[in-house]
Amino acid sequence: MTSPCNPHRRQWLHTSLAAGLATLPSLARAQPAWPTRAVRFVVPFVPGGTSDIVARTVAHELTRQLGSPVLIDNKAGGGGVPAMQEVARAPADGHTIILGHVGSLAVNPYIFTNTGYDVNRDFAPVTLLAKVPSLFVIHPDVPARNFKEFVAYVHRNPGKLNYGSAGNASAGHLAMEYLKLVTGMFMTHIPYRGTGPALTDLLAGRTQAFSAGTPALLPYIKSGKLRAIATGTPARLPSLPDVPTVAEAGYKGFESVQWYGVLAPGGTPPDTVRRIQEECQKALRSQAIAERFASEDATTGGGSPAEFAAFISQQQRLWKDIVFRARIKPD
Repeated sequence: MTSPCNPHRRQWLHTSLAAGLATLPSLARAQPAWPTRAVRFVVPFVPGGTSDIVARTVAHELTRQLGSPVLIDNKAGGGGVPAMQEVARAPADGHTIILGHVGSLAVNPYIFTNTGYDVNRDFAPVTLLAKVPSLFVIHPDVPARNFKEFVAYVHRNPGKLNYGSAGNASAGHLAMEYLKLVTGMFMTHIPYRGTGPALTDLLAGRTQAFSAGTPALLPYIKSGKLRAIATGTPARLPSLPDVPTVAEAGYKGFESVQWYGVLAPGGTPPDTVRRIQEECQKALRSQAIAERFASEDATTGGGSPAEFAAFISQQQRLWKDIVFRARIKPD
């Protein structure tokens, strides 16, 4: 004859089962099912520039970690606005992400009257990937051996020199306009569809000055095809110890670095955003990326979504002032 179940034991079983079931949603949130297919990583510039190099380096490591492809999709043009519009409308499931940078996140909101999206509302910051030093270079035919001589030459020849950039609101465009603002130089901006085309004309002598990150420029500086005259960093770079900073040349407080991070469409579940951030952080800590970034004097990111959001906000305040003072316009 079966004895009746002890009421205390019955209550204990009920409580234990309920507690176990209650943990299931939190476990699911801790490890969301991402990715379930290939991840599309949109880069708003053509291949070959610093943004593309950073994105491809990270995407390669993410693919290795996840066992699922992270595919770079270069969508150049329009200062990054068309690419941002496309990602803002993409499904908010973490399978479409975009590389954000100083231009698309901190400058475009102040130079375009209507982009069709709100950068702070329609995107979910994931993490900062890297800060890359800005370098200022000139073609060797320019009769200036250093930064001070270059500034003096431009002042004697206002409007004679042209500088190229990867496009309107690209990091190089902004760095050069900031430099023009503090030095009082007058040069003409020639926007290109990416760093690669801009470098082609610079190397051929069709433009005379340029600014970009270390990954894109170091090989040409080392080979003597371009002359580095200054860095936008607070201190000199280990890879270029003989090249002074702009601040050293008498423009105290000048600082211009390029930075790159990952964003997802607004409305992406917080747990999915956190999962992407964790995988990015793991990739950034890998030996392959650590060595690559160190060789180019880049500072590795990897912070939380909240930290990246706060950084974007700080950069927006900084560049809003510079945009208005330098009268930067979408050419």
